[in-house]
Amino acid sequence: MAHILVVDDDEGFREGLVETLLDLGHDVDEANSGEQALEVLQDARAFTCVFLDFRLPGMDGLALLETIRAEPRWRLLPVVMLTGFATSDNTIGAMTLGAFDHLTKPVGRLAIQSLLERIVSSEAPSAAVDEQAASFTSETANKKPRLLGVSDTLREVQKQIGRAASSDATVLITGETGTGKEVAARVLHDVSKRRGMPFAAVNCAAVPADLLESELFGHVKGAFTGAASDRVGCIAAADGGTLLLDEIGDMPLSMQAKLLRVIQERYVTPVGTHRQVPVDIRLVAATHRDLKGMVESNEFREDLLYRLSVIPIHLPPLRERLADILL
Repeated sequence: MAHILVVDDDEGFREGLVETLLDLGHDVDEANSGEQALEVLQDARAFTCVFLDFRLPGMDGLALLETIRAEPRWRLLPVVMLTGFATSDNTIGAMTLGAFDHLTKPVGRLAIQSLLERIVSSEAPSAAVDEQAASFTSETANKKPRLLGVSDTLREVQKQIGRAASSDATVLITGETGTGKEVAARVLHDVSKRRGMPFAAVNCAAVPADLLESELFGHVKGAFTGAASDRVGCIAAADGGTLLLDEIGDMPLSMQAKLLRVIQERYVTPVGTHRQVPVDIRLVAATHRDLKGMVESNEFREDLLYRLSVIPIHLPPLRERLADILL
């Protein structure tokens, strides 16, 4: 049996959710505001999870979630955000702050039961935010949404981006041309702790193979014909921020080996010198190609694919998410 706190100012919805949870055999406490929820959390015994409405009078749901995450004893408490209308901003914002999940009202009995089974069986909830996680501030939340969609598939992408924002792990974004891979990368950067730092994007398919090394690593004066002065490469230019390598499936094998070394060693060597320049970047790669198939045909390095796909995110085409067409 789980001990659950339901926080919602909509009395009808709150009573319905509480009734469902009680019927499933759980112990439930209620609160109709963020302030009351904090009082209940302070006074009551340990909770298994919290169902938290996004819009509340006074302290809203995101503010309460941020307060919960700032308190050490509640840091790993699974929080399920509820909203009457899901947007990319409130979905990504909730996941960035460490929500276990983000559900759209109304929520069915089977969905609640399945969710609680996941929460109870989870030893270390994926919602946990490490100490270095960036907070999703009201300034960020008020930015115009760019990854638009309310379909289940795109909402899952938004949740993945929110979860990924709290770490520096490398992300591989896949999807057909035009599905918004660079948009997703920029949204990820804007909600991460690296926002405010550089975001650099390189289209590996648009740069000639013989110039790609210079484009990425930079070069010194006289390194090759036409190198009239030193040039900082895109990797070093993104230091402290995020580097997007778009269409990475078009990167030549020789460059793949050099990129793998950068990922492992975290330094670059400009063309024409042996000087090693340390870099601190969050790497995001994107492609419309089937990299696993390319590995089988020896067109892409398996060890590089392993390094890139730490957090894989797939963007479905619009024809597979018809609910997003009007948006």
